[in-house]
Amino acid sequence: MTQRLFACLLVLSSCICAQHRVDSQNLYQRIICVVPMVGSGTPSDPKRPQYAPWPPSRSRAGIIAFSHQVSDDGQHALVEFIALDRSAFQAIFNDKSIKVFEKGKDNIGDVVNELKKYIP
Repeated sequence: MTQRLFACLLVLSSCICAQHRVDSQNLYQRIICVVPMVGSGTPSDPKRPQYAPWPPSRSRAGIIAFSHQVSDDGQHALVEFIALDRSAFQAIFNDKSIKVFEKGKDNIGDVVNELKKYIP
């Protein structure tokens, strides 16, 4: 009986260890958008994309990360914002001047066509 129990536990533990980790690109909510650059360029007010959190916060309630590429004219930034939940993007969704693409919901071709307007 003990040998069977040990064998069952061994088989089950091998199944648990065989699970793959979720790719970090799929863990959080992500949006891609083009936003204006804001800030004066001083240490206390650096140039950054609009809606990018400044100063950085330890709270994980809002936008927790972003990456951006400044457009050729320097007036806009192509940005990927990352948050734990979709509600952190509410201010961006409410801004009708910004075209927002959600990862996994929008067609990649539409995203590329919109971004090409800013970086040839």
